[in-house]
Amino acid sequence: MRIARWETPGDSQVGEGFVVEDGVVPFPDGLTVADILAGGLDAAKAAFERVAADAGAPLGDVRLLAPVVPASVRDFVAFEEHVEGVSAGVEGKSHVAPEWYEAPTFYFTNPHTILGPGDAVSPPVTQRLDFELEVAVVVGGPGGTNLTADAAASSIFGYTIMNDWSARDLQAREMKVRLGPAKGKDFGTSLGPWIVTADELEPYLDDEGFLAIRAEVRINSELVGEDLVSNMGWPFPELVAYASRNARVVPGDVLGSGTVGNGGCLGELWGRGSTLPPLREGDQVRMTVEGIGDLVGTVGPAVPAPELPPARARPRTRHR
Repeated sequence: MRIARWETPGDSQVGEGFVVEDGVVPFPDGLTVADILAGGLDAAKAAFERVAADAGAPLGDVRLLAPVVPASVRDFVAFEEHVEGVSAGVEGKSHVAPEWYEAPTFYFTNPHTILGPGDAVSPPVTQRLDFELEVAVVVGGPGGTNLTADAAASSIFGYTIMNDWSARDLQAREMKVRLGPAKGKDFGTSLGPWIVTADELEPYLDDEGFLAIRAEVRINSELVGEDLVSNMGWPFPELVAYASRNARVVPGDVLGSGTVGNGGCLGELWGRGSTLPPLREGDQVRMTVEGIGDLVGTVGPAVPAPELPPARARPRTRHR
């Protein structure tokens, strides 16, 4: 099953439902993507059986939106090859910290700047705009706390493509303060084109539970990166389980794999000596992931932000 959200010209309501062949069919009874995620795969299958034969609108007559309004967005860094290259591109030397191998590290990014298929990103003023090719899982019911990997697997509702747009110069400054990335990342994350339910991709799981699907990225039709998602250091259920440690994952949470290796972003390629330029206004980034589809995004004009002063020297007095 493919789950989508869309807009129809002349209709102020957002459509939510299934993609059936080349059309979109609304969920029954006014259900939303959030409702379907909360019910889990069994509820989704029951809803699909009720409407699969209904006449819907052709895909060409609607504009697809991000397929989920995330409850939260965690982004992991699960590909060793990416860490090797991007550390050189951002920090000046290639280095994989021993701590990387101990646990699947992630950061939280902004769920309020989510973009959908075809949307233009409005970056901050940056000299080093980049993309990041990722696959993300979308959590369904029941979710939970301190999940085992097996329990976490049952909470993976499906998968979508994720583009973690990045301003590398802002990111480099922030991470020297040992926090972030924050403003280098939180201006836009693209998701889409839809959620493919987990059962659809089961044939691609290898014997160790890794998802062996091919991922490619093109800038203005030029192939610049390609990898197998199974090259990540941990399979997706272990990412979900780690996220739930002493915390909680809930339906609607989005967890990105982190950027694939072998050209999954310009930052990695720069670290390996590539002379490809940073993204510029008008560039098109097309990501293609086997079993899921294509996610296209374009670069819009940069948006200058109001100036803020640097830190002021303070006297460090202890009493008023």
